[in-house]
Amino acid sequence: MYRYSDFDEAFVRTRVAQFSQQVARRIDGSLTEDEFRPLRLMNGLYLQLHAYMLRVAIPYGTLSSRQMRQLALIAERWDKGYGHFTTRQNIQFNWPKLPDVPAILSALADVEMHAIQTSGNCVRNVTADHFAGAAADEIEDPRPVAELLRQWSTDHPEFQFLPRKFKIAITGSPNDRAVTKAHDIGLRMVRNAAGDAGFEVIVGGGLGRTPMVGRVVRDFLPKADLLPYVEAILSVYNELGRRDNKYKARIKILVHETGLEDLRAIIEERFHETRAEFGGADQTLLAAIEAAFAPPAFRTAPTDAFDAFYAADPVFRSWADTNLARHRRDGYAIVTISLKAHGATPGDATAEQMRVMADLAERYGHDELRISHEQNVILPHVHKSDLPAVHAALAQAGLATANVGLISDIIACPGMDYCALATARSIPVAQEIATRFDALKLEHDIGPMKLKISGCINACGHHHVGHIGILGLDRAGVENYQITLGGDGTETATIGEKTGPGFAYDEIVPAIERLVSAYLAIRAEPSETFLDTYRRLGAGPFKAALYPTEGKRDAA
Repeated sequence: MYRYSDFDEAFVRTRVAQFSQQVARRIDGSLTEDEFRPLRLMNGLYLQLHAYMLRVAIPYGTLSSRQMRQLALIAERWDKGYGHFTTRQNIQFNWPKLPDVPAILSALADVEMHAIQTSGNCVRNVTADHFAGAAADEIEDPRPVAELLRQWSTDHPEFQFLPRKFKIAITGSPNDRAVTKAHDIGLRMVRNAAGDAGFEVIVGGGLGRTPMVGRVVRDFLPKADLLPYVEAILSVYNELGRRDNKYKARIKILVHETGLEDLRAIIEERFHETRAEFGGADQTLLAAIEAAFAPPAFRTAPTDAFDAFYAADPVFRSWADTNLARHRRDGYAIVTISLKAHGATPGDATAEQMRVMADLAERYGHDELRISHEQNVILPHVHKSDLPAVHAALAQAGLATANVGLISDIIACPGMDYCALATARSIPVAQEIATRFDALKLEHDIGPMKLKISGCINACGHHHVGHIGILGLDRAGVENYQITLGGDGTETATIGEKTGPGFAYDEIVPAIERLVSAYLAIRAEPSETFLDTYRRLGAGPFKAALYPTEGKRDAA
């Protein structure tokens, strides 16, 4: 893992001291709320529906056990005993009191963490594949490049007041687990004809009010050119991006209005300028960063214990089948810890659970944890012989739900329970869907399913790229839930199609049940996924299941 340099330490401590003074001035009335607002947003502090919310950056989703324990301490000492992991691989504390925020930021700085640029019209937290450095299909670990991007973008003098917020995602694998095509810039590692590793560069992705799949602006960019090329994109966007309408200020609108070919030409021209300015200095820095991401000291040991437990214990076997992924090293596995126990709030973890996960990472996981954009926690390096002990500890902490990738592994934003922007509830809908399908004992039969819920048009729950997406809206003061189908957040990214009229709060769970029942009835074989079935047959049979009375009316 990357460790702070003296510069990093001094920079973060200075920001904590600066913001502490600003908080004191707000409390004593020297600053009005309007004056304080831009200052708090620069430090990740929001004013939500009921209280302040502090969003803490977890760069490219990587944590140590020491950092996870500190998050647990913050949750207990200054919040209500839990934290919420988000789709940007951050953690949010929903109940801090304003006078306590400086102490929280100081506690974060003690473990090389901060909340800088988790808000505002700047480059937000750079996200990465949550299996980075461990995945069997990975070309290279992308986290050193993500760290380079973090250092470059933090307090960048040109990019602190962009037309709108800006999001970057990176994966080192041709199989996209980082939703790169739904980002302002997506970086997907590929190899060229000569076998050299570089990046496919994607621009103009984004969800929200105007969802768009990003478009490839460079098929292959050498690694050495990445930072000057990204700077060229940001520089062009900062100059040409719209500032007259915040709904049209994202780079996706610039791509759409300018045209990809014309924009590519402008970016390439700017790139030739920026590459000369960098002069290769970034590569020296990158080489130093890469040393911090050396693989852990993997061990060689028999896997008999895993094989025996897998054969004898159906509960362990069910968990292993859903929550383990193939590791690049023989004898190891990637463990996804589900934060989606049936009926729980997706993405929430208690302080006690955080400590359990930290202990497991320290004892069995080479002291590494990852946060996924799917609101789960990853132990990226666990030897198979240790998996029975890991599973037992997770089960005792209520963290062994065997549902990763299934219908109850739901992405959901906080919705109207917390967020001032939300127009409908997300959490109760997610809870009811999960408990309903658990009661029906169908989710393993259903198979792979990405169900995502957003409580407003801003799409923090990524509903546009869900196999089934749910968008909660306000219709004349009443919650109304629209359903989209066929979305995909992988390398074959697709925006889901709206099915028709929305459903009332008490109708949405039965509607999802009808939808899934239709899928089970029409799939070609048990191995055909929901997404494959939708792509094969189209929306027709699913709409008929969602709106059965309309079909009867048409027949009449």
